[in-house]
Amino acid sequence: MNVLLIGSGGREHALAWKIAQSPLLNTLYAAPGNPGIADHAQLVDLNVDDHAAVIAFCKDKAIEFVVVGPEAPLVAGLSDALRAADILVFGPSQVAAQLEGSKGFTKDVCARFNIPTGAYQRFNNAPKAKAYVREQGAPIVIKADGLAAGKGVTVAMTLDEALSAIDDCFEGAFGAAGAEVVVEAYLDGEEASFFCLCDGKTLLPLATAQDHKRVGEGDTGPNTGGMGAYSPAPVMTPEMVERTLKEIIEPTMRGMAEMGMPFSGVFFAGLMITAKGPELIEYNVRFGDPECQVLMMRLKSDLLPLLHACATGTLDQVSADWSEDPALTVVLASKGYPASYTKNTPITGIPQASSDAKVFHAGTALKDGALVATGGRVLNATACAPTVAEAQAKAYALTDRVAWDNGFCRRDIGWRAIAREKSPQN
Repeated sequence: MNVLLIGSGGREHALAWKIAQSPLLNTLYAAPGNPGIADHAQLVDLNVDDHAAVIAFCKDKAIEFVVVGPEAPLVAGLSDALRAADILVFGPSQVAAQLEGSKGFTKDVCARFNIPTGAYQRFNNAPKAKAYVREQGAPIVIKADGLAAGKGVTVAMTLDEALSAIDDCFEGAFGAAGAEVVVEAYLDGEEASFFCLCDGKTLLPLATAQDHKRVGEGDTGPNTGGMGAYSPAPVMTPEMVERTLKEIIEPTMRGMAEMGMPFSGVFFAGLMITAKGPELIEYNVRFGDPECQVLMMRLKSDLLPLLHACATGTLDQVSADWSEDPALTVVLASKGYPASYTKNTPITGIPQASSDAKVFHAGTALKDGALVATGGRVLNATACAPTVAEAQAKAYALTDRVAWDNGFCRRDIGWRAIAREKSPQN
């Protein structure tokens, strides 16, 4: 089949790399793609915000299936426009994408269907939000309601930090995303990510991962879109996966259908594993970035029929096979990220891929024929090995062979899992 992949990040490079391996594929197109994706797909200069232009391209190239990578086009309703034009698409409808597009919407869904999550309140002005925070005390979590590229959440350990985060939201630090604020209880535990395909009536659990959100080693400094990840997450034991499905994912699937907005796509559940069990921090409605990179490295099955089954309501007819070996990815970011950074710095060398180690492109472009860094998160050095420690060593060996003077990375990705490997009783 002819497939169009929407997006240009590391997640989309990983998806393109995996989709390109499918014997079902004729031609893979990517809009807009990046220089790494160009190894696997024909890049298309297409404005994905112009839904009519996307549909016209699909008709012109006989595209049978569209895979939407990032969240913004889903929240903007691209999948609805494609479905209205009888084009199969992987990704939820605009109303179902509210699970990511509005933190408050998700919290309301949790309250309605008794899904475990932190207690919360929604606010549309700073004075009321601040009064509630002063009443609750710290630690407490402040979230911009809308899409903020992974940066709209502050886990405030002090009252001053919480009040400052509320000001940031209402004073426009996150644009329209901060017009409403969700204040929620701080959950104490270990974070993990769980991924599960859904066609509206059937679930296919995929895999678990753990992301490193903060920019600094030891999980310090400001939140980012993610500085690295590994899969599987040891904290997600078989019992914890089963509880997550029964207590969180299944009630969401049933609830969304009951509300008249059945969910088709990938549930990406951000979880806190507390003393009580799994609790939902937030939903995303697309694959994680950089979690997708480690998932694709571990997935042994053909990805294309899995995504296609989501779009056609036939998820009960497919299964996913995974490598037991862990995978780990290290994000190389531009110096200064997540604050301001210099763009268009030269990348003069990227190591060759092997079957179990590859550098995925995220924020890169070609300028006058030369590869340059255009984003905050730029490359993802990803590797698979029998242990997390070995996967980490392999990923950092790959990282150290990248020739890019303006890049930096954390040197401790996977530290929790490696500590567990050394002390299995923990």
